[in-house]
Amino acid sequence: MSSLHPIRVMLVDDHKTMLWGLEKMLEDACPAMTVVASVSNIGDAVALAGSLQPDIVVLDVDLDGVCAVDSVPALVANGVTRALMFSGTRDQEVLARAVRSGARGVIGKEVAAEQLIDAIARVHRGELCLDQALLGSLLGALIKPVPAPAAPDPEAARIALLTLKERKIVAMMVEGNGALNKTIAQRAFISEQTLRNHLTSIYSKLDVANRLELYVYALKNGLAGPQEC
Repeated sequence: MSSLHPIRVMLVDDHKTMLWGLEKMLEDACPAMTVVASVSNIGDAVALAGSLQPDIVVLDVDLDGVCAVDSVPALVANGVTRALMFSGTRDQEVLARAVRSGARGVIGKEVAAEQLIDAIARVHRGELCLDQALLGSLLGALIKPVPAPAAPDPEAARIALLTLKERKIVAMMVEGNGALNKTIAQRAFISEQTLRNHLTSIYSKLDVANRLELYVYALKNGLAGPQEC
């Protein structure tokens, strides 16, 4: 990345020592990344996200006993900022809720500096970034056992609305596991705009909000495999 356009990062943690350590970590990533603000409470974080519009907010899940997850939508509301949860918890429900609230990644506090820097870069590129140690528990929180239905399966009706092309795109998204839209579009031999149009249609038909929910839905409902022509 050019030093003229560094990734602008805001750090949010209620421990001053942790903030200092994060700042030192990101100094090693200069000039590719720069810290534009370090704050210790969610109120200041939301206010600065609106005025500074950082590219990435690295956000502690627990801020002095306050769960920061509910504030993720406000942090990313400017359309520029993306949130990366920097988590010391393994609470499945909390982490799942963070992603559903708009966080683009979750990474554990025990990771090495290189992994955190890589996660920031990946989220900035538009990828989903889920630490491998947390991925299993996160999916476990989202995928719930579905008992045999006594009535016709409503999901079957939703899936039936998908065109063959849309089903192929769903399978490619799952296989790509966070690949960029450009990569998926190339594999599908379509433009990125056409892919975005297909995804909008897929989200609406399947009643999912984002790529992670689509990934989970596809795994639950057998849409991850190759589709016949």
